[in-house]
Amino acid sequence: MATAAARQTGGSVRVTLWILLIVYIFNFIDRQIVNILAEPIRLELGLSDTQIGLMTGLAFALFYTILGLPIARFSDRPTTHRPKLIAAALATWSAMTALCGMAQNFVQLLLARIGVGIGEAGCTPPAHSLIADMVEPKKRSSALAFYALGIPVGTLLGMMIGGLLADFVGWRRAFFIVGVPGVLLAIVVAWVLKEPRRHLTQAQAASNAQQTMPLGQAVRSVMGSKAFVLLLVAGSAAAFLAYGKTTWTTIFFQRTHGLTPGEVGFWFGVVNGAAGIAGTFLGGWLADRYGAENRRHVLTAPAVGMALAVPLAFLAYRADNWLFALTLLFLPTLFNSLYYGPTYSAAQGLVPLRARAIAAAVLLFFQNLIGLGLGPLFFGTLSDWLRPEFGEESVRYVLYGAAFLGLLPAFFFWRCSLRLNEELDQKD
Repeated sequence: MATAAARQTGGSVRVTLWILLIVYIFNFIDRQIVNILAEPIRLELGLSDTQIGLMTGLAFALFYTILGLPIARFSDRPTTHRPKLIAAALATWSAMTALCGMAQNFVQLLLARIGVGIGEAGCTPPAHSLIADMVEPKKRSSALAFYALGIPVGTLLGMMIGGLLADFVGWRRAFFIVGVPGVLLAIVVAWVLKEPRRHLTQAQAASNAQQTMPLGQAVRSVMGSKAFVLLLVAGSAAAFLAYGKTTWTTIFFQRTHGLTPGEVGFWFGVVNGAAGIAGTFLGGWLADRYGAENRRHVLTAPAVGMALAVPLAFLAYRADNWLFALTLLFLPTLFNSLYYGPTYSAAQGLVPLRARAIAAAVLLFFQNLIGLGLGPLFFGTLSDWLRPEFGEESVRYVLYGAAFLGLLPAFFFWRCSLRLNEELDQKD
């Protein structure tokens, strides 16, 4: 099979995974730094909570999701050099992050954030496709969970670095300082990462080209899996809550508990990042360990974890002491992070080989449009609506509701798990 032919030695795989992890860390630093900078930006530019939600979410996510599908389609072509595609995307979003610091009004900042979304659209679909080609199915959850560590690590660094920079040099310079290194990293990525398809013979490459699905057929193949559709709903609901809560929890600690951006960036960044790293790693390990015996257990941990997180998150948002609230947030954040590796791994195992990047793009399309695009915006609009009644405490009441909504992704992960023995890895 083409997959087996494309797989590399263990050392080559490790190098590739580490480089992709670093790229994904930069991806989330540049994506999430705006959350910790949102409050000083609001004060300087005079923005509403709805505008903050639009700036941190929908402006980025709309173009990120729209471009994700054609980029994934391009990535699935046997002639595409995926590492160079990832490098070009990295250079683009890093440059646009630096430009965010030059914005003089809401519209300019919105346009710069759109540019970040355009660049980041070219990262994960080819990265997932690359990993799926190089790693055997029984180790894929762990490999994709390792790549997904870029989410909590990047979020942690984005909050800590962004918060400290905001306190000491201001939000404008913060964008510039975190954006420029990514342009330099792009050069390294293009030079070091290898494309495993280049090791295929001409006959294998020609065979792969003939097997390439038309876009419509690829999308129909992906959406034809009932398990994938349930996974899509579960992952989108989880992302909606994760992005919404991350954005407004950082603001909650500034408004309700009176912390500075630097203090929130450090303390919330440490707790959120450490819990996210532990949960992401544990989720991938549990999926590989118990999913090997019974495929439905690939998604058991995400289903159970998100249900357990609900009461703990509510208690954290209700606490009056900020340090106690942060401590309580560790476990629900860990439980909510169990889904990353199993979700992306299952998505790759539920579709044909030549539709893998499309599967990743479809999942990311809905996760980011619904999650990143609408999560922060919905919670921000709800906060504006509640403000006349609750004042600065409006964010706290928004987060109460967000905590209880965690039961929705828990239910759909459980429903999807019931179909995995029938569908998972039947097309590899």
